[in-house]
Amino acid sequence: MKKSILKYGVFFIVAVSLVSCKNKELEIADKKIASLESYVDSIEAINIEETETNWDRISSDFDRKNLESSDAISKLTEDVKYTSQAKIDSINARYVIVKTTIETKAAKKQVINPNQLLRDRFFGAGKIGEDMNFSWVNKDNILSTYQSFFDTYKANKSDFSREDYDEVKLMYEALDTRKNTVEKEGLSSSDNTKIASIKFKFAPMFKVNRIGAKARENEEAKE
Repeated sequence: MKKSILKYGVFFIVAVSLVSCKNKELEIADKKIASLESYVDSIEAINIEETETNWDRISSDFDRKNLESSDAISKLTEDVKYTSQAKIDSINARYVIVKTTIETKAAKKQVINPNQLLRDRFFGAGKIGEDMNFSWVNKDNILSTYQSFFDTYKANKSDFSREDYDEVKLMYEALDTRKNTVEKEGLSSSDNTKIASIKFKFAPMFKVNRIGAKARENEEAKE
């Protein structure tokens, strides 16, 4: 009798231990999943610019939390594992939406604006954007800027399309506008004379070349 009681007692203790162990593993898995879900909540709550700026850290943290959650549910029994996995799948689906938004935005940035390529060719990478801001041009570098502009134009004018010529015109006019400001800041008469000479050579050349580009494109369109 005593042996039977002892036997059943051992079985009971083992059973309780197994249940306790399973409950603890489920509790750990639930906490990991809750942490993952909370993290995705936080990602969705911040603006897209901030998310993009910190994307490397965000994606790394998500991958780590996602792996921890998957590891935790791998230790569960089949009867509860399915429900936990479904929760993770739902959270992952939300994360994929954010990830796709970031990747799409990044891909658009990689599509280089042909006008920006032209600006970079004339003035150096990143110096001039769509705002045509020439504030970096001053009395000390304005002559060299005009000369570089003119030299670049002469070297590349045969490759320009009609749209390129339109962009060149905008850059030239913006540089001229900056010159008006620089003149008031003490531009030397010698540099001013040299700039006038460059402008004198550029204006008729540009006019003829632009007309030629338009005529060339019209002919190509007929073919």
